[in-house]
Amino acid sequence: TTGTFCETGCPVVTHEMEFARKVANWVVFMEDGVIVEEGTSEEFFSNPKKERTRQFLQKTETGLV
Repeated sequence: TTGTFCETGCPVVTHEMEFARKVANWVVFMEDGVIVEEGTSEEFFSNPKKERTRQFLQKTETGLV
């Protein structure tokens, strides 16, 4: 059931990065159905490894996405 599933983790799809930063333990960034980068929320937002992730985060911070 949904309740049991969400006790161990509940996937959320969002473009709202502030929301994701606040509630996620693990972040998966995808583009065109391909995983670009994933990691802990802290690592993802503070030290993204991939250039595409950095570009996306910069755009969301400036409100361009």
